[in-house]
Amino acid sequence: MKQSASRRKFLGQAGGGIAFPFLARSSWAKSPPSETVRHASFGGGGMAGADVGSISSHPNVTVVAIVEIDTGRRKQIQQRFRNATVYSDWRQMLEKEADNLDTVNVSVPDHMHAAMGMSAMQHGLHVYGQKPLTHDVFESRALAKYAKEKKLVTQMGIQIHSSSQYRTAVQLVHDGVIGKVKEAHSFSNKRWGDSNPKPDRKDPVPEGFNWDSWIGPAPYTDFIKGYYHPGQWRKRLDYGTGTFGDMGCHIYDPVFKALGLTYPISLRSDGPVPNDHNWGFDAKIHYIFPNTPYSEGKTLPVTWYDGGARPPAEVTKLLEGKKLPGQGSVVIGTKGTMLIPHVGNPELFPKKDFADLKIQKVEEINHWHSFIDGARGSGPMPSANFSYAGPLSETVLLGGVATRFPKETLKWEAEKLSFSGNEKATALIRKKYRKGWEVDGL
Repeated sequence: MKQSASRRKFLGQAGGGIAFPFLARSSWAKSPPSETVRHASFGGGGMAGADVGSISSHPNVTVVAIVEIDTGRRKQIQQRFRNATVYSDWRQMLEKEADNLDTVNVSVPDHMHAAMGMSAMQHGLHVYGQKPLTHDVFESRALAKYAKEKKLVTQMGIQIHSSSQYRTAVQLVHDGVIGKVKEAHSFSNKRWGDSNPKPDRKDPVPEGFNWDSWIGPAPYTDFIKGYYHPGQWRKRLDYGTGTFGDMGCHIYDPVFKALGLTYPISLRSDGPVPNDHNWGFDAKIHYIFPNTPYSEGKTLPVTWYDGGARPPAEVTKLLEGKKLPGQGSVVIGTKGTMLIPHVGNPELFPKKDFADLKIQKVEEINHWHSFIDGARGSGPMPSANFSYAGPLSETVLLGGVATRFPKETLKWEAEKLSFSGNEKATALIRKKYRKGWEVDGL
């Protein structure tokens, strides 16, 4: 539809209420219920397939285009979305389709999140971006800032954020059920790392596979079958963000939301150190945050564990013999302790102190549909918008930086986007884009 540019502006006017939350809801412009949102997906298989499937289940969405660099997936994608055009180059898709689009989802390897998300927003498109928001810290700050300035509707793909379980856990903290929070511990048993050196070989790129587009702005490397694509890129420094990048945004999310956290003051990694190409296993990263209305004391310690690393006995004993789940968080307050399994109902300890408490479950929200409703002007700005997701992703990504400097306390100056007195660590905050793949603002 040729009038899409002005139509997008009309659709997105709900964003005006986002930047100024004191505005009454009735002051937001709304699009007609019959208005169809024209959507494109960066990615067609894996998580991208799940995201575009959930987004397209909204009755007011039509899928116009899908970007998929792997020819092995394109036939199946085309059969699933018969009216969509499938592209192998995302830049070509934007060039040809942007004027006829309203929204996109970015559901591809981490190193492409920022380039695709920023490029889409610069075309005036509302963006649903998978977690972590970006591959590097600077990119997260840049995307959050741009989305806010342009009043674009955004949502990060941390879908459990909208689940009843996580929303209920957040409400329990806000209601003061466990008192003021003294510390929190978050953990995942996933092991997105590799201690082996990079294989000394290169393999032929499969016919029809757009390897150059897959690499995008990241440093060029030769294709190695099974080493990057599919599914192994999370382990690689230049393309993934390790276990904390994969799961940190999910598992930190209820802690972050419940406590009103933003940027840490400092952080320290107990190791291990990544090798030249890959993330390590069993990370343990200590963060110190400024206090919030929901915490006790001047600062709040939050610790991340992954792989085989786990919270110490003094933490687990508060769960009265209950075995830790594979993934989740333990939040310790002045009146009790809350276990937040990933994904499960929150549990309160000591059991005897909360035996008579009737927990009021908070209703679930459709995470994908709330993004579309926001873009249409028929709903509020989604809760996991980039103004929230940016600081959350930054926190997770800072942990990756800390693993390069084991046992060293890094003091984070959030306003300056730098570490005090550590130029080497600061140099890891912003990467250099590969020539020919630069994006304005990144």
